[in-house]
Amino acid sequence: MEKTIESQKKRLNAKRFTAIILSLLLVVCACFVFSYSADAYVVKGNTYSNVKAVQQRLSTLGYYTYKVDGIWGWRTSNAVKKFQRDYGLTVDGIVGKNTEKALKINLGGGSSSLTTSERNLLARCVYAEARGEPYAGQVAIAAVVLNRVRSSSFPNTVSGVIYQKGAFTCVSDGQINMTPNSTAYKAVTDAINGWDPTNGCLYYYNPATATSKWIWSLKVELKIGRHAFAKA
Repeated sequence: MEKTIESQKKRLNAKRFTAIILSLLLVVCACFVFSYSADAYVVKGNTYSNVKAVQQRLSTLGYYTYKVDGIWGWRTSNAVKKFQRDYGLTVDGIVGKNTEKALKINLGGGSSSLTTSERNLLARCVYAEARGEPYAGQVAIAAVVLNRVRSSSFPNTVSGVIYQKGAFTCVSDGQINMTPNSTAYKAVTDAINGWDPTNGCLYYYNPATATSKWIWSLKVELKIGRHAFAKA
């Protein structure tokens, strides 16, 4: 009888010990998961759009082969480390100033970098030029405008770029005055926050409708939906 009681106590203690170990493992795993916060690994902006921008660029370069979802995890961190190792950077998995520069992306600090009127105008341009296009294609139109604003070859304001003579068909045909939808505004926000599906392109056109000989002379970097994108 005593042996039976002692045996039961041992089994109970063993179960308790196992339960404690499992609880500790769960805590450790939870801490590991939560340690992958974009705030800790993407220095500038710390936004969902910035993580997408990093993933998209790493994907283009062949370092990231998973879904571009804007969620920071071990796959993204490892891809950043591989990139840093190949480019002679500090291998810390952190997208700081030097890594951002090497990736050739511009991680914005948030949508406050444009005024409300500039955001509205850019959304109108996106809607007029790319409604019906894939979402990435709409972000790409906004990114091209912002790339031009940053380029010394174009006006340095959103309105200056969009209303530059002959620059956008939607201005010529009046569609720039259409009311944009929520998707256009979301695309603008993603572009402002650093997502550039074009990787720095300054031009785009629809091969099915473009008639300019000059635009056809540009090297096409990529195509998204019906638009072809070029840098120069």
